[in-house]
Amino acid sequence: MLNIHLWKIFSHSTTAVVLLTTVNIALSSLSLAQTQKLSAASTISTDYLLGGGDRIRVNVFEVPEYTGEYQVPPGGAINLPLIGSISVLGLTTEQAADEIARRYARFLKRPLISVNLLSSRPINVFVAGEVTRPGSYTLSLQGSGGDNPGVQYPTVLAALTTAQGVTLAADVSKVQLRRKIGRSGEQVISFNLKEITKTGKIPQDITLRDGDTIVVPTATNFNVAEARNLFAANYAASQNAPRTVAITGQVYRPGSYLVTPGSSSSEAGTVAPGSGLPTLMRGIQLAGGITSQADVRSIKIRRPTRIGSEQTLNINLWELLQTGDLNQDVVLQDGDTIVVPTATEINTAEVTQLATTTLSPATIQVGVVGEVKKPGLTALQPNSSLNQALLAAGGFNDARASSAAVDLIRLNPNGTVSKRVVKIDFSKGINDETNPILHNNDVVLVSRSGIAKTSDTVNTVASPLGTLLGIVRIFFGL
Repeated sequence: MLNIHLWKIFSHSTTAVVLLTTVNIALSSLSLAQTQKLSAASTISTDYLLGGGDRIRVNVFEVPEYTGEYQVPPGGAINLPLIGSISVLGLTTEQAADEIARRYARFLKRPLISVNLLSSRPINVFVAGEVTRPGSYTLSLQGSGGDNPGVQYPTVLAALTTAQGVTLAADVSKVQLRRKIGRSGEQVISFNLKEITKTGKIPQDITLRDGDTIVVPTATNFNVAEARNLFAANYAASQNAPRTVAITGQVYRPGSYLVTPGSSSSEAGTVAPGSGLPTLMRGIQLAGGITSQADVRSIKIRRPTRIGSEQTLNINLWELLQTGDLNQDVVLQDGDTIVVPTATEINTAEVTQLATTTLSPATIQVGVVGEVKKPGLTALQPNSSLNQALLAAGGFNDARASSAAVDLIRLNPNGTVSKRVVKIDFSKGINDETNPILHNNDVVLVSRSGIAKTSDTVNTVASPLGTLLGIVRIFFGL
């Protein structure tokens, strides 16, 4: 009895294992049938599948009365002589011919059937991801099928162009094409659009079929050199489209700007690097240029993506100025935010050099008032020092000026006004204590000396007495 009982348990367990194994194999096969992921080197189905809107010709060899042209209706079923309604929806022309031959075999001996595509319907594709205008698009085929083999199907590049090109946040090395197979299957192929640009390998530009979906993913890493190459590609977004960007931080006029392409010059009259393209430097110039506090080595561009996240681009414009690396002058995209940070340390030599570049404005306005020879607004080169401003105003009015110190009045970015006393020493170079760098719209106030104040007070008191004495002289004829 014990042996029989053990045999039953063993038999049931074995049956369960076999059953589970069979189910797993079946599910695996079903999953494989539903989605096939292919590499760029693999072959994706390129057969044309008939659908509503196609015009076809059905040829029945040696039975001309059964031969005819048909417009495939939306449902896909056409009515043929003798055999009636037959569906060709989702079939290739060869498959349709085989199916029609099978049906005619009941009435004809060894029927020879051919199906030719006379004119094809427009195909509908969906473009998603990092493109300017994601959505569904209807694309027309060029030429015709059947007797005219010159039919040309739209390609992936044509679809991307119709969607107004890929964005600068795109990873074009991992573009996906999803194609339906049968009623529930799908093929997915990943391919590299960079190869078309680099090698001219046209097979990478796969032709499309009705119902295809193209997905352009978001790049996880940013390469400045590849970004400029992408901008120049014919499948990228239009180079002539204006970009609305926000510019914050150490620029003279932070805010929102419309950056447009086209030839332009800087305020200094020299052509800016990357001129003609909607680049980072062009945006900074529109914002009035950098201030003396800017850190051009650590500029950041925050770029929105289609998946809702942000790309952060770290840009070193100092490298551009030193080595001429134009890749650092990044092409902007609509919605970018440019952040010019404040430098933690000011290098006077670098500040002086930056003042001569197109990153800085041509001039800044500084008011020098009080006891100087030419008081008023003075135009100075950016990053000029206090001593330079005093000399540009003609220097101190020696007879009246208090030349030991001046007041420096500054309007801060947060709307407050600061005032500090700066001791004057013309023998010192640029330094924050005695010869600070001036900002746009700073005011330098040169006060009167003690002797000048006393003299002005005496004159004020003596002036009424002098007037009274004049009246007495006139009255008495003195």
